[in-house]
Amino acid sequence: MNKLHESLISRVDVHSYRIPTDAPESDGTLTWDHTDLIVALVAAGEFTGIGWTYASQGSATIARSLLASTIIGQPSLAVEANWQAMARCLRNAGRPGAGLMAMAAIDVALWDLKAKLLGISLVDLFGSVRNAVPIYGSGGFTSYSEQQLAEQLGGWVQAGIGRVKMKVGRDPKADPNRVRFVRKCIGDQAELFVDANGGYSRKQSTAMARHFADESGVSWFEEPVSSDDLQGLRLIRDRAPAGMDIAAGEYGDTLDYFRRMISAGAVDCLQADATRCGGYTGFLKVAALCEAFHIPLSAHCAPQLHAHVGCAVEPLRHIEYFHDNVRIDHLLFDGVLEPKNGTLEPDRSGLGHGLTLKTADAARYLV
Repeated sequence: MNKLHESLISRVDVHSYRIPTDAPESDGTLTWDHTDLIVALVAAGEFTGIGWTYASQGSATIARSLLASTIIGQPSLAVEANWQAMARCLRNAGRPGAGLMAMAAIDVALWDLKAKLLGISLVDLFGSVRNAVPIYGSGGFTSYSEQQLAEQLGGWVQAGIGRVKMKVGRDPKADPNRVRFVRKCIGDQAELFVDANGGYSRKQSTAMARHFADESGVSWFEEPVSSDDLQGLRLIRDRAPAGMDIAAGEYGDTLDYFRRMISAGAVDCLQADATRCGGYTGFLKVAALCEAFHIPLSAHCAPQLHAHVGCAVEPLRHIEYFHDNVRIDHLLFDGVLEPKNGTLEPDRSGLGHGLTLKTADAARYLV
């Protein structure tokens, strides 16, 4: 045990990948044709931890040039101390945004490494409060045809995922009909969520909330206005129909960001993304904040990354099973968890989070 405690971080490698989408994609405020991914490998002794984040090449540069040297030679089990050291290192370089996304990849790798060194799964290292986490199928891009919407969202429901989310906000005039169409495709029993990505004005959002709830039974309205408009989110939350949750927070990075959103009464359910808020360490801090304020938490995207930590935090409601990330997970990793009855259940028989990088397959996407 003494040797284990003395195990020091010996190497940090950071790789960047760019994966094209399988079709044109857009939401209420953005269009894209690829996803950038950063993978961090942190070694100590005979074990290597793997972490990743969906971030630009700027975050990879930060991870390589600043963060790696900060933790090399440090105790591998001291995850919080290493997280704080990286945060201090970024003070002048810029901690929010790209800085915390760079930290996220390394922090996830540090937790994975610690679990491997201790010979346990990541969920057992965290300490679980549940065995599996509910998921919701997410995609339904504004660029999709009705046939694509029906196949994707209807397919998830047929596969046992009882809640699905679609994008709105690009064409407010067309959105009510698109949402009604999806409701017919998935039936009355599945929950239907919509996400505007800040594409509506306050007045549009208020009207759409009523339309979506009354005509299509929508129970989740994500980012009706910009997540920076806390007053607007609070206004819409106060006027939304009963049974409809207003959600936001996916762009959050620092703990202060989330505290301000909660204190403003802006959301019914807070969202957080471990790949953006500093990894598992940051996500655990956000979960504690939610528990203190008695507000539920939903994990944004990266379903494989959130599965283990999602089983360990009491306020978590569900994980976003996002189309792009699910596709990338299967392209780049072995050990990917498959949905069971609308949930993801971590494999406790393996070490860490259980994912390994398919190096040869990933090489074709290497930047």
